[in-house]
Amino acid sequence: MLTKEEVIELLNPVKDPFLHTSFEETGGIVDVTIREEKKHVSVKLSIGKINTAEQMQLQQEVVAILKRNGARTVGLRFEQLPDEVIQKIQPSMEEDTSILSGDKQPHFIAVASGKGGVGKSTVTVNLAMALMRLGKKVGIIDADIYGFSVPDMMGVEERPVVRGEKIIPVERFGVKLISMGFFVEDNSPIIWRGPMLGKMLNNFFREVEWGDLDYLLLDLPPGTGDIAMDVHELLPTCNEVIVTTPHPTAAFVAARAGQMALKTDHTILGVVENMSYFESETTGEKEYVFGRGGGDKLAEVLKTKVLGRLSLQQPYEEEDIFAPSIYQEDHPNGQEYHRIASKIVAQLEE
Repeated sequence: MLTKEEVIELLNPVKDPFLHTSFEETGGIVDVTIREEKKHVSVKLSIGKINTAEQMQLQQEVVAILKRNGARTVGLRFEQLPDEVIQKIQPSMEEDTSILSGDKQPHFIAVASGKGGVGKSTVTVNLAMALMRLGKKVGIIDADIYGFSVPDMMGVEERPVVRGEKIIPVERFGVKLISMGFFVEDNSPIIWRGPMLGKMLNNFFREVEWGDLDYLLLDLPPGTGDIAMDVHELLPTCNEVIVTTPHPTAAFVAARAGQMALKTDHTILGVVENMSYFESETTGEKEYVFGRGGGDKLAEVLKTKVLGRLSLQQPYEEEDIFAPSIYQEDHPNGQEYHRIASKIVAQLEE
């Protein structure tokens, strides 16, 4: 099992990702604790800037080093170096060049719902695809941090990389994507508290190299919890699309998310009613398996309109393309998403 001295020797050459200087030079290894019976190593590191993309990359690097050398489990804590140390090594800090600070910001669209299981993430990825097919430059933040699913829906297998001090988002079908799912190993559960999740969401805006976008869509967690509040704080001029099913209960719960948007001066673009009906391939008749009227009732309560209604159908199967939740452009739901996207573009750009 590793000793404290061996851990320090292994980590001393590792460079602080913000200051580009080794821990030996910065004095960044604050504390090392060894639990021999469990082969557990706990390390406290002091770095130039915390809660950044670089910290996430550093965490993976340190864990890999220690596990390769005999640790079974690794616990990491981070704190920020004293200002005098940072100024001595790097006197000037770089200006904020995030997507939140530019003169030409994209149109931010948050896709929200009152409850889970209504197809909010499906709406997000297909609305992004429809906007892309209209010639727009589009990105997605999978902000449903407990229930991230967008990478799987889009058939994304690669992971983002860090270039300099920025995360480069994954691109699939011309749409850029960042998700908490990229930074969790083996589909592990997320047990972070609300403030920690808020910092992660902030990183997705400030630490990702989005480039020039026309639209940035956010797949929000259902309800009106911490993440939704953080979005309202970060994006005072955000637009929102509210997703519901035709069932009255889903619409009633979704109204809470809509009311929250109104109270924070966000603009509700409209309601998307998902799973509106099932159309028989044999007879062509529509069966309203989840009831009727939920989308209209929700739109009435929120003083907005229904942007579109989507049927219960799977995307067409394609042998050479794996994207299980994306509807093709000529699919009936793909055509409906095209109409929804066109209405949104008309609202925001005309």
